[in-house]
Amino acid sequence: MIRVVVSPAPIDVAAEMAHAERPEVGAVATFCGLVRADDGVDQLELEHYPGATEAALTRIAELATSRWSLQAAMIVHRVGPMRPGERIVFVAAAAPHRRDALDACAYLIDRLKTDAPFWKRETRGGAATWVEARESDTTAAERWQDADDRA
Repeated sequence: MIRVVVSPAPIDVAAEMAHAERPEVGAVATFCGLVRADDGVDQLELEHYPGATEAALTRIAELATSRWSLQAAMIVHRVGPMRPGERIVFVAAAAPHRRDALDACAYLIDRLKTDAPFWKRETRGGAATWVEARESDTTAAERWQDADDRA
């Protein structure tokens, strides 16, 4: 099962976990990203390109399910304005065994950070600035590239 949700609604981790848990699953690996208050951030706003964003996230989940033995690959991402401490992203990979779940979860978050069309704007003290892509995100995604090229 692939589940991709892009929404301004708060992320309910317990409800999302319920989608992944089933009798054939022995492990569910998750990642939950929170808005940081780095350098006095008051608000983070995410914009996206509807349709294209969901398609990109679905493709990432499809690649994960083709590479690992997964019963579920889930990506839930918020858009719109958020405050520090709020959940911005939830990723889950459900598999019969932990190694596939853990590796697939890492893959999902690493790839979505660079491959999905999101734009971030941070507000500090009333002044808003766009956030540039981080080199560390690109490096994390590149570790999976060779395998994706073969898929």
